[in-house]
Amino acid sequence: MGLGDIADSISRQIEAIGDATSEALFEPVIRLGVTGLSRAGKTVFITSLVANLMNRARMPGLMAAANGRIETAFLQPQPDDTVPRFDYETHLSAMTGPAPHWPDSTRAISELRLSFRVQPSGLLGGLRSARTVHLDIVDYPGEWLLDLALLDVSYTDWAAQTLNRIDRRAQAQDYLAMARSTGADDKLDEMQAKRLAASFAGYLKAAREDGYSDCTPGRFLLPGDMAGSPALTFAPLPKPDTTPRGSLWREMDRRFEAYKSRVVKPFFRDHFARIDRQVVLVDVLGAIHAGPAALEDLRGAMAEILTAFNPGRNSLLSTLLMQRRVERILFAATKADHLHHTQHARLTAITEALLRDARDRADFAGAKTAAMSLAALRTTTEETMDHDGQRLDCVRGRLLDSGKTAAFYPGALPEDPSQLLKPARKGAERWLEADYQVMRFAPAEILMRPGEGPPHIRLDKAAEFLIGDRL
Repeated sequence: MGLGDIADSISRQIEAIGDATSEALFEPVIRLGVTGLSRAGKTVFITSLVANLMNRARMPGLMAAANGRIETAFLQPQPDDTVPRFDYETHLSAMTGPAPHWPDSTRAISELRLSFRVQPSGLLGGLRSARTVHLDIVDYPGEWLLDLALLDVSYTDWAAQTLNRIDRRAQAQDYLAMARSTGADDKLDEMQAKRLAASFAGYLKAAREDGYSDCTPGRFLLPGDMAGSPALTFAPLPKPDTTPRGSLWREMDRRFEAYKSRVVKPFFRDHFARIDRQVVLVDVLGAIHAGPAALEDLRGAMAEILTAFNPGRNSLLSTLLMQRRVERILFAATKADHLHHTQHARLTAITEALLRDARDRADFAGAKTAAMSLAALRTTTEETMDHDGQRLDCVRGRLLDSGKTAAFYPGALPEDPSQLLKPARKGAERWLEADYQVMRFAPAEILMRPGEGPPHIRLDKAAEFLIGDRL
């Protein structure tokens, strides 16, 4: 570690001590990280969570709301002046307006502060005045969190592991053909490097569209103002017998290290290290629909995420996080409204099984973890229909592609999660016993009475787990 890094670490530790003292003595702050994997619905989750915390009639599962301890909740300016504000008002208008539609996804980090006036509990609670508790919600792409795994590997190892993992994926075949026909020991040709990086980024985008979760490096998908920079112009290549100076391989190696030092480390140092609670939104239904390989990829991605919250295994990460640990982590399977409520317990059980396997795989110990199925914005109603002599529990909603209203039966999830997890681990190409379908629903027109937030499924239970103890 250089002198600059040491000085920066000391400065941040002093700042953290000052913040902790201020919070303990005056107004405590909860920093909630919200991230998601492959279209899991971060923007909708944050928007609905904030709306329902401000108007709590639909939040009976949040004990501080149910027993009236929360006197009021209101938005305030966020504390981080250099981080974009989460555009709550625009997103809420999109979801609940006269022509409801899904809001635009956030493509970078953003933040929002929600403050509560809370009446203390306990025997002497009635004798004490209400206190202010701040909830700082930090929204960031899940791909950035998965980049953590890059910190601990060399370009040689990363390239070999990546090429091996994607070898059988149809989405990767164009890139693999280009990589195998490239002489990595040849002198660097910048145009060739750009073509390789663009092709690899194209594979990552296609893989994410088809339900795969481990799509790193994350900034290849969300480059922002770094598009075209050398730190984003590399790709995995088979290692040649020799790697002379000035060769394509050497430059790819250098750029990979630059990506770690200039992109990955600053995120973990400046943002991730300050998070107290974390929710990871997961499209489990989408992965099941995509097939066994996608579900196994999701299990691996969850293990990588848990590694990010176990800094003791990684000395570099321990330094970046200053030994600070996230206290609670919720893995939430979204889109529960795509299933009849009779199947919600099965979706939760599958998510819990994925989490157990991920904990074992990551050798995780530390933060309190939980799994749950929810819908931050309910888009469907339930009904039971007769079909070929069978009674099917369906959901009805407005289809995103056509705008028409239709009833939908996605297939019955198994009671035993191992019926999905075992074939996924063994590399099965498809599910043998069932075909699981996914339908894309648009937001429904909703009526919100005074004091109500948008309709949801178990958002109150999620809030109770994440912040209930601090309210």
